[in-house]
Amino acid sequence: MHGTGSPLHATYFDGRSARAQPVTLRLHGEGRQRRLHIQGEGVDLQVPTHQVQWPERTRHGLRLAHLAGGGHVQCEDGAAWDAWAHSQGQHESLVVKMQQSWRWVAGSVAVLATLAVALQLWGLPLLARAVVAATPPSIEQSLGESTLAAIDQSLMQPSKLPLAEQTRITQAFANAVVHQDVASQRPWKLVFRQSKIGPNALALPGGTIIMTDEMVALVNADTQVLTAVLAHELGHVQQRHGLRMLVQATVLGALGAVVLGDFSTLLAAVPALLGQAHYSREAEREADAHAVQVLKDAGLSPLHMVTLFEALEQERQKKATKGKDGEDAKDENADDEDSPSWLGIAFASHPSDADRIAYFRAAAQ
Repeated sequence: MHGTGSPLHATYFDGRSARAQPVTLRLHGEGRQRRLHIQGEGVDLQVPTHQVQWPERTRHGLRLAHLAGGGHVQCEDGAAWDAWAHSQGQHESLVVKMQQSWRWVAGSVAVLATLAVALQLWGLPLLARAVVAATPPSIEQSLGESTLAAIDQSLMQPSKLPLAEQTRITQAFANAVVHQDVASQRPWKLVFRQSKIGPNALALPGGTIIMTDEMVALVNADTQVLTAVLAHELGHVQQRHGLRMLVQATVLGALGAVVLGDFSTLLAAVPALLGQAHYSREAEREADAHAVQVLKDAGLSPLHMVTLFEALEQERQKKATKGKDGEDAKDENADDEDSPSWLGIAFASHPSDADRIAYFRAAAQ
C-alpha cells in the first residue's frame, strides 16, 4: 500500500474563475478508494483518482490534470510532477511509454509506411474493383456521357473525316472484335473528333471510344494500325478502367486530405497524383495485353502497335524540330502552345514506349 508520501506543490483553478490558488497534492488509498487530496488556503478537496484526467509524461512543459468538476491542477515543474506521480504508484500507460521511446516511434513509423504501401498497391485496387463491380452500368454510362460532353466543350471539335472513312475504320475494328467472346464483351461505341490534343484515342466510362482525326492522319488511315489502337482502348472498356481510376483517385484524394488537412488542396492532391500514375501504368499493361489478344484472334500482328509508336516518335521529333525553326515555327504552332497534348494512348504515366515496343515485338513472335 502506498503511503501519503511527500506532497507536491501545485496550482489549483476551480474552473469558475481565473484565480490561481497554491495547493499541495497528496494521494491516499488504493484501487477504487484512491483519492487525490488537494489542500490549500480555502481549498480542501478529495477527488477519486478515476475521475482525474492525468497528464501524459512529456520531455518538456508543465503538467496539467483535469478534474471532473471542471477545475484543474497544474505544476510548472514537469520533472517534479513525474517523480511524485511515480513515487505514489501512478503507472504510465503503454502508449505513453512507447511515445517516450525512439525505438517504438521508429518502429511505428515503419509499420505505418508499410501499411500505406500495402494499401496503395493491393488494398485500394481491390476496393476499387469491388466498388466498380457493384456500380450499375447505367451510372457508368451516364458518367461517360457527361465526360464526353465536358471533353467536347474543352478539347474537341466535330470530326472532319468523311462519313465513309469513319464507317470504314469502324467496320474494320468491328470485324476484328467479332472474334471475341460475345458473352463477356462489354458494349462499345466509336466516335470521331477533331482535337486540340493531337493524335489520340481515349476510352471513357460506359464504353465510348474517341478516335481523333489526327490519329487517323498520323498512320495514313491504315485500318490495321487503327484497329490495334482501338483494341488497346477496348481493353480499358473491358476492364472498366475509367471508373476504377475515378474511384481510386477519389479515395486517394480523400486520404490525402485527411492526413495532410485541408490547408493545401494542391498538397493534399499529391498522393492521388502519385498513386494514379502507378495505377495508370498497370491499366495500360492490362489494355496492351487485351490488344494483343484481339489482334491475334483476328489474325493481325501485334507489330501494328509498334508501327504506331514509331509514327508517334516521328511526330514528336517533327514537333521538336519545328520548335527550333524560329518565329515562323512559333507562328505555325501558336494554336497548340497552350493546349494539352499527347494524352490518351501516349499519356505520360504510361509505361515507356521502349518497354511497350519490346512487349509487342515479343508478342508477335
